[in-house]
Amino acid sequence: MARVSKYQTVNTAFPAILSEWRAGLYIRLSREDGDKVESESVSSQRAMLEQFTSACPDIFVYDYYIDDGWSGTDFDRPSFQRMLADITSKKINCVIVKDLSRFGRNYVEAGKYLETVFPLFKVRFIAVNDNIDSATNPQSMNNVIVPFKNIMNDEYCRDISIKVRSALDVRRKQGKFIGSFAAYGYEKDKSDHNKLVIDEEAAILVRSIFEKFLSGHSILSIARELNARGVPNPSSYKNSKGLNCNRSGALWCDATVRRILTNEIYIGNLVQKKNETVSHKIHLSKPVSEQDRIKVQGTHEPIISKEDFEKTQSLLRRDTRTSPNQGKLSVFAGFLKCADCGRAMQKRTVKQPYKTYDYYVCSTHKKLKSACTKHQIRADLLEAAVLEALNGYITLAVDFDEVLKKMSEAEKKSGIELRLQTELNAKRKELEKSHKILADLYPDYKCGVIGKEQYFLLKEKYENAAVKLQAAIEEGERELKNHKNGAEGRNGFIETFKKYRGLKTLTREIVTELIENIYIHENGEIELCLKCRNELSNAERYMKKRTDEEGTERKEDTRA
Repeated sequence: MARVSKYQTVNTAFPAILSEWRAGLYIRLSREDGDKVESESVSSQRAMLEQFTSACPDIFVYDYYIDDGWSGTDFDRPSFQRMLADITSKKINCVIVKDLSRFGRNYVEAGKYLETVFPLFKVRFIAVNDNIDSATNPQSMNNVIVPFKNIMNDEYCRDISIKVRSALDVRRKQGKFIGSFAAYGYEKDKSDHNKLVIDEEAAILVRSIFEKFLSGHSILSIARELNARGVPNPSSYKNSKGLNCNRSGALWCDATVRRILTNEIYIGNLVQKKNETVSHKIHLSKPVSEQDRIKVQGTHEPIISKEDFEKTQSLLRRDTRTSPNQGKLSVFAGFLKCADCGRAMQKRTVKQPYKTYDYYVCSTHKKLKSACTKHQIRADLLEAAVLEALNGYITLAVDFDEVLKKMSEAEKKSGIELRLQTELNAKRKELEKSHKILADLYPDYKCGVIGKEQYFLLKEKYENAAVKLQAAIEEGERELKNHKNGAEGRNGFIETFKKYRGLKTLTREIVTELIENIYIHENGEIELCLKCRNELSNAERYMKKRTDEEGTERKEDTRA
């Protein structure tokens, strides 16, 4: 819009009624009707405006400006902007709409154009159904009804926006997919577009990405490999399927790979409402906080197992940076830490005339030597030590398994768990009986069956008994739970390590599954923290307890 000096007087009055007005017919609809090229409502608006102009010999239709499928909450619409350009270039001097709501539903912006822009350019404005004509009836423009109608149109949009958002949230909470395009690896069910089914062609690649990452490939190296193979990225793949994703670029990048690796949709969960528009007037998206997103589990068939997905998230939280030329991560990347400062150990390579070897050094020391000491260790020695330690745990797991099988057979014969459960049930029945007696005491006392003194004595007796029984039941429940947890803990430890019997080579998959962290001390000591250390401790405590119980039983048998 042209700028005018504040010292210049501008004549905004209309000239004498022109013999011919060059009119632009403006038509807008916020939603299209089905598969028709042009909406029914657009056609009806066109017919109405043509009928109106045909009855006005002084109006010449210069052009049609149609925004079909555009919201009226802002004026950044292609045909409206084209009409403004024609106004400023003086190609048209009259704008005709069906009513004020077709012109726009933003109270502030609509008022700006009607009260400032159009008068400044001497543009005649006509709203047919609202009986507004700024040239033949100037009072119709100055009437209070115009801003009032604009406010009502604005309020209508706000109300619709709230209702639509609420309806969409309800459907999201029901586990229905609300989105234009399904995530890569899935497609919309043809019979129900709110349900996802696996797109096997893309799902194969999703599985491959997870497998490569878990086997030690960096995110960037995965993206580079996909580009080298000429694999189309998700947006290009969708476009090839005729979905018209309208996203440019045909290359994979690290952000795309990471988005796949962190998306819970691949384990059957729908996490929706990650972004939302600022308001019905400002069509910009803003991120929604984690706690406010809508998550529903088990809505569709998973592509990745939950176990592999959790391993992936654990690895993503670790510091696994690599050099630009290093495509695959080292075996210990993200797991090796300095025992003193807790920072990651950095891998370095030393090249000598006759040999090349790798070693790890504290990253803090590399940055500032006074902040921490080297904690240096050779990679081959570390790998050998960790391999030996893991084989020791594997042997221990196998031994545990054999011993516990014998103990399980003995337990079946002695019926320890059955005995504990039977005792617990008996105590519960006794407690129930005490509560029943206490409930009957007061009616007996009121009816004169027992006296006052006897009532209080019996009440105190059974209340004390109930307190002792409740404590005994809680203790019995704890003992039974510990017995079961001991078996579960030992089984978890055994099953995790037994499958690696005869381990000869250390791989990243093994490190990821078995090891939580490896700490390197200044004296070269290696501290290995296992993921299943709690299960190991439970198994050891359980075996010690059972051994002590067997020793006690043997002593009692000897005395007898």
